[in-house]
Amino acid sequence: MRHSAAMAVVVSATLFCTPAFSEDLKAYKLTVDGVSVDIDPGEDATLALPNGKQARVRLEPNAFATFSGGSFSFVHPSGVTVTKTNLSKGLDQHLMASAVGSMVIVQEYSNMNPVMLNQLMLQEITKESVRAGGKLTQKAGSRKLADGKVLNGLSATVKTRIDRVAYEVMSYGTTDQGVIVITSLDDDNAEADRPMIDRFWQSLKLHMDE
Repeated sequence: MRHSAAMAVVVSATLFCTPAFSEDLKAYKLTVDGVSVDIDPGEDATLALPNGKQARVRLEPNAFATFSGGSFSFVHPSGVTVTKTNLSKGLDQHLMASAVGSMVIVQEYSNMNPVMLNQLMLQEITKESVRAGGKLTQKAGSRKLADGKVLNGLSATVKTRIDRVAYEVMSYGTTDQGVIVITSLDDDNAEADRPMIDRFWQSLKLHMDE
């Protein structure tokens, strides 16, 4: 009986304490004039300010955000994350990918001019599809940015029996730095993802001296 009673006390205490640990955690902390409140995007909250007034606040994400690397920046949908990976000394890769796989890759070189690597990069990103029977076609291409800088490179497609993917490999460099930009867009996802890639090209800025 004593054992049963002790078990009942433990169970009761556990149930009593559980709500404190199951409280939902919020993604952000909003601070106004030293007063903080935890809040999720799209949520309303009330702040009791030091002057005694109550303030209603709401946290909403913008549709677009700016991502900045060491020598470039561009605008992207705020719901799409840009990841950075250090591939080697002097080489960082920045990847933006949609939920269905359309991609923008910016490789940032801080100790060399990469403009001679366009063909190598195209071969690297298409080799699996070509090995699987895809037909690669390519031609010279270029992209002129809003500030007048011109990236030169290759436009290509890989066509298989069931799909077609368009690629661009463009580069820009100075004496000892530069970028290679790679985009890929499947025909099946073009309607949904082309605006993301178009926005990238329209907003891309290169911050490097000639």
